[in-house]
Amino acid sequence: MKLAILSRDASLYSTSRLREAAEHRGHEVKVVDYLRCYMNITSSRPHVVYHGEDLTDVDAIIPRIGASNTFYGTAVVRQFEMMGVFTPNRSQAISRSRDKLRSMQILAAKGIGLPVTGFGHSIKDIEGLLEVIGGPPVVVKMLEGTQGIGVVLADTPAAARSVIEAFRGLDVNILVQEFVKEAEGADIRAFVVGNRVVAAMKRQGAPGEFRSNLHRGGKATKIKLTPKERSTAVRAAGILGLKVAGVDILRSRRGPVVLEVNSSPGLEGIERTTEIDVADTIIAYIERSVAGADKKSETPSPY
Repeated sequence: MKLAILSRDASLYSTSRLREAAEHRGHEVKVVDYLRCYMNITSSRPHVVYHGEDLTDVDAIIPRIGASNTFYGTAVVRQFEMMGVFTPNRSQAISRSRDKLRSMQILAAKGIGLPVTGFGHSIKDIEGLLEVIGGPPVVVKMLEGTQGIGVVLADTPAAARSVIEAFRGLDVNILVQEFVKEAEGADIRAFVVGNRVVAAMKRQGAPGEFRSNLHRGGKATKIKLTPKERSTAVRAAGILGLKVAGVDILRSRRGPVVLEVNSSPGLEGIERTTEIDVADTIIAYIERSVAGADKKSETPSPY
């Protein structure tokens, strides 16, 4: 099988691990900087060109699209789709997951547990918005933020008003969410491949830090999920159309609630924490899919 990994940097851990796993399984792999691709958009012979070479002899792609390059990256993925090339995460699914508001609305419509979340436009409606959430403490979150950037905990009404006014004064779109105190600064990353959770870890925020992101100094430990947490993660990824996803979950008093579904989840933290070869699992899934034999695994997930 001939694989193209769409990534800006071949030396990144996730990219290099996917390449290593694919080559170990006997496949031919090319790392393609998707921002250096250009496209011939025709109905008769759509194709992608990279460094002057037509990428027409590709069986599957693995999109590793950065959040800041979603528009162009998904255009490249969509072009490969027009060419009949398999991708575990299609362009529309990636776009859905990158829009935090849209993805939460889609998940809510399908009954997925979420933190109580509010969205508004005018600063004249801040009091009403906070009332919808149930009042401070609340988490104010930029729609375009990643890795915990643009996420603020406001623990008083005055602090919440100040943060919301500041963001809206900069014309930044935000979500306001309940603060799930019982999670105690921890969340769960469930890594979904196909129709099952293949690895999971608990991320604990650093002392004094409510954000659990590893980039913010959080610590990760291996964890066993409950059946409800497993099914929530698989359903959330499936509803958005993702076959490879990192689903971030909080343990709340009313059960698991989904914070976010990531379409380009990093492999470094999950592999090192769980000692599971997630990259190999992804490649094996793509093999089955390209062969037209992908079915829901009958082997129960250990997570």
